[in-house]
Amino acid sequence: MSPASNTANDEPIHNRLAVLRAERDLSRRDLAEAIGVHYQTVGYLERGEYSPSLALAFRIARFFELPIEAVFADRPFERMSAVVYDQRGERA
Repeated sequence: MSPASNTANDEPIHNRLAVLRAERDLSRRDLAEAIGVHYQTVGYLERGEYSPSLALAFRIARFFELPIEAVFADRPFERMSAVVYDQRGERA
């Protein structure tokens, strides 16, 4: 099995890596160097083709200075607009 694939029994791990990188104006290569992985690994993670080890997930969360559950989840994240704005379109 290639390192970029999940096994059939694995539940997908959802993440906000692309959003967090964009907020900080980081390339995949920048993030990869900061967390000690190959830049292609960041792409695999962002696309959900690879689930991080627990150690890597903690390294990524520490890098972004966020709790791990703000970066990774076992269910899809709500849209950022739903998080930031209430149903009336006003800031939460």
